[in-house]
Amino acid sequence: MTRTPIATQGLHPALPAWAVVSPERLEHIERVAKLVSSWAEEMAISANERHRWLRAVWLHDALRDAPDEELEKWASSIPGHAELRHGPASAARAKAEGETDRGVLEAVRFHSHGFAEWDMAGRSLYCGDYLEPGRQRDRERRAALAARYPRDPEGVLLEVARERVSRLVASGWTLPEPTVRFWNSLVAPRSASR
Repeated sequence: MTRTPIATQGLHPALPAWAVVSPERLEHIERVAKLVSSWAEEMAISANERHRWLRAVWLHDALRDAPDEELEKWASSIPGHAELRHGPASAARAKAEGETDRGVLEAVRFHSHGFAEWDMAGRSLYCGDYLEPGRQRDRERRAALAARYPRDPEGVLLEVARERVSRLVASGWTLPEPTVRFWNSLVAPRSASR
């Protein structure tokens, strides 16, 4: 497991020193960082906002490979396995280490489930995490959505949410309340215009 800061040229900030990630997880995080950074560049996002997006990216899976005891320490109120706990644990640890940007913390905390009140850091992370090119399933479709994101972030967000929520429903798990509110926030404006 990696427990030292990693700096990838041009994709600052970097993985925090307290992160617990496997080499494969680090490769995933780097791919998400490259994708989100390319979107920010194509969208002419300010350097400060791009930095926020990348802080969220580098933090989102920082404790994904941590032992259950560490996840319990940082996310004791979240039931379930690592898939459900690593985002809240990473956000809590980042906050304890000095991260104060609420949008970055919410992006990290809810990146697996969605959050209705997200700013663009959260929305970009949610899409980037799902669309990064290392994922094997539906590669061509994901690549097309990733290419479209800078021109249509809201449309791509809706499609990514539809796929992610559908998979969650198909799994038989209960839908977390933030996911329900997130989904409803995306489709309510569309339903009202019909």
